[in-house]
Amino acid sequence: MVILNLPKAELSIKSKENKQFIFDIIRKKNMVLTPEEWVRQHVVHYLINHLNYPKSIIAVEKQLTINTLIKRFDILVFNTKGNPEIIIECKAPKVKITQDTFDQIARYNLNLNAKYLMVTNGLNHYFCQMDSENEKYVFLEALPNYSR
Repeated sequence: MVILNLPKAELSIKSKENKQFIFDIIRKKNMVLTPEEWVRQHVVHYLINHLNYPKSIIAVEKQLTINTLIKRFDILVFNTKGNPEIIIECKAPKVKITQDTFDQIARYNLNLNAKYLMVTNGLNHYFCQMDSENEKYVFLEALPNYSR
């Protein structure tokens, strides 16, 4: 797998029947190790080990409905009140981050109303804070550390 532009993470990787699996500490199970999953797991560890978000407020790959279409977000972090705080869209390292990527996460956020957005392919990261009043996002240098 590609070395990512994220802090090194202690990841558990296993091989079984000619496939590699990576353990997801949120879903508590082994997942097929795809390039996107490699990025997703690094981001999860970044949130927990570097930004101090508790595992208990992080959801990974859950379903949401947008205009009768079933979609799945990559990572969603909730605040202490149980409301969406950060939505994160992960792409494989070979996938270029484009306006389409931002449009995708913006569509998800119409339902979720998260305060922060992150789009990453593991190499390039974009962080935004939603400005709902002006219906736009403001780019940030990084996501905020966890605070109660």
